[in-house]
This record gives sequence, C-alpha cells and structure tokens, in this order.
Amino acid sequence: MKILLFGKKGQVGWELQRSLAPLGELIALSRDSTELCGDLTDLNGIAKTVRTVTPDAIVNAAAYTAVDKAESEQELAYLINALAPDVLAKEAKRNNAWLIHYSTDYVFDGSGKYPKVETDSTAPLNIYGKTKLEGEQFINASNCLHLIFRTSWVYAAHGNNFIKTMLRLAQDRDHLNIIDDQIGAPTGADLLADITAHTIRAALHQPTLSGIYHLVASGETSWHGYANLIFDFAKKEKFHLKLKPETTLPVLSKTFPAPAKRPLNSRLNTHKLHNTFSLNLPTWQTGVKRTLEEILAPNFLR
Repeated sequence: MKILLFGKKGQVGWELQRSLAPLGELIALSRDSTELCGDLTDLNGIAKTVRTVTPDAIVNAAAYTAVDKAESEQELAYLINALAPDVLAKEAKRNNAWLIHYSTDYVFDGSGKYPKVETDSTAPLNIYGKTKLEGEQFINASNCLHLIFRTSWVYAAHGNNFIKTMLRLAQDRDHLNIIDDQIGAPTGADLLADITAHTIRAALHQPTLSGIYHLVASGETSWHGYANLIFDFAKKEKFHLKLKPETTLPVLSKTFPAPAKRPLNSRLNTHKLHNTFSLNLPTWQTGVKRTLEEILAPNFLR
C-alpha cells in the first residue's frame, strides 16, 4: 500500500507518521516540503502531488485551526479547510484512492446535552466550523471513497495544546478562571492515529465502510475538569506549580468573550465507529495521563 500524508508536522500528522509506516510506503509532506507540494493553499500543487505519487490512500491531517483568527481570515480558512479537501477528494476519485480526512464537533451548534450522532443536523456557530463542514460536503459530493473522522479537543505531547498551556500558566499564576460550561472529550492525537491505521486496513477492500465517523475518547468533562486532572497529576509528579488546586475557579464561557462562538455541547456519539470496526475507545483520562507522563519527564524538550 502507498499512503500520501499531508500535514506531517501537526499534532495528528506527527503521530500518523508512526502509525501509518507499518502499512506500506509512506510519503509524508508538510507545508514546507520541497520535492513534492504539501501546501494546501496551493491547489494545483497538491493535485499534481497526488497525480505524481498515485497513492492508494490520501490522509489529510492538515487544516486551518486558528478558530478565532478564522473570523477575520475567512478566505484563507475556506481555502485550506474546504477547497483543498475538494481537490484531494476529486484526485482520490480520479485515482480510485481512499481519502482520510479529519473534521470537528464544531460542525454542530452545540445545543442539547446528549452526544451528537453522525446524522444529526449541522449548524456551525463560527467560520472555522463552517469551513470544516464545507470540506466534508465537498468530499461527500465527489463520491470518492472516504473516511471522515469528526473529533474534538485534540492534544499531544508534540505541538501546542491545552495541556501545555495549563502547565505553563500554573507555574506563573496563583489562581485561574477556567470555563466549566463547555463539555467534551479530550482526545489524544495518538489515539486518532492508531484508529486511522486500523480503519484504513479494514476499509481498503470494503467500499461500504466509506462515510463519516465520530472519533473521540470515551467519557466527558469540562475544560475546568480537564484542567484539574492536569494539575492534580502534575502535583503528584512533584512538578512545580505556583497554582493551588483550590484556586482554579469554574466560570461560564461568557467570562472570556472571543471573536468565534464556541459550542457548549461538544459531545460526540462513537457507537457507529465502535460497531463498524469493533473498536474499544479508552477513557479520556487514560490518554491525558499518559501524555502528561511524557511531557513531565525530566528529559522532555518543551
């Protein structure tokens, strides 16, 4: 099998290089790759890359993810999150290749208190969510074989994310206000990568598996609950924190006005993924603690 990966330097792309390598020949590209174009803003360039490589599977781990900035950079967000996946989908169809793509809970409006299923109505609250939804729609309209994984609250030892931000702030501040009315499941990039590798192998010769799947760790929490687990674990590992556990205060989203509105309900129902691929998704706490062990190791390069 020949696999073409876009976005190799991102959190998910970094882990995908590990998980996909055993499946066959892996060509991994980033925005600054030179021999082949890996820049999703260059639509002709990425189309030419696919035609040159002729992969069996295209894995798109690149995206515009600056949620607030997208409100003022709408054209760029649309180019990367919608038009580029459209090009990749059409090239996948032309080449009879699978396209694996990552989307987000932000395609929903965040209403209700129950986990969203794949067939629930979409209604993004912000430009980022709108462009990610348009990317999904372009892929579906191409009729290419595809696996679209909607996920949420992604983190990893590699790259910047909520875990590292909280650890940094907790070393400098004696109290923090943390949002407590947004609910979701922190999901590790390593979990996304491992599930991707498993599903590619299963789907390669089963076209009926093509479609959208929700992929998040099991369980749920708020950003406040997530942060407290981080701080409690760091304290047990004797990592220096100026912050005291009792000074992390839960607050409402409106406490921190932002250009882009966030969904309050980021819960995603994963029954379809579980039943289709016979997968067991670990709890969000398991993955976060494992990543914290790596980040807090004495020789870890932050």
